[in-house]
Amino acid sequence: MLADLAQWWARQSSGELIWLGIGFAAQLMFSMRFIIQWVASEKARRSIVPETFWYFSFVGGAMLFAYAIYRRDPVFMLGQGMGLMIYARNIHFIWRTKREDEAAKSTKLPAE
Repeated sequence: MLADLAQWWARQSSGELIWLGIGFAAQLMFSMRFIIQWVASEKARRSIVPETFWYFSFVGGAMLFAYAIYRRDPVFMLGQGMGLMIYARNIHFIWRTKREDEAAKSTKLPAE
């Protein structure tokens, strides 16, 4: 089996190997979101979804979407494309809340 894998690897073009690297890096980035969520939940002693979860979701999902396009896999494209919309929307909510919080802080009158 290892010999078959080595032969397969040797037959791949450098462009194909680059895309395989992108695919593996994308999967690692996407998987990191679960580790981040797990660590944050352990620290808080309750289930939470930290802000960085959504950034890792979006970047990993975008990389996987690009990989799916390269592979011409419509099932993979649809799955990642739908997820990207959700991740982007959650990031939008995060940014909007931060802007609203900053605006609220700047409009508060100093205590006398």
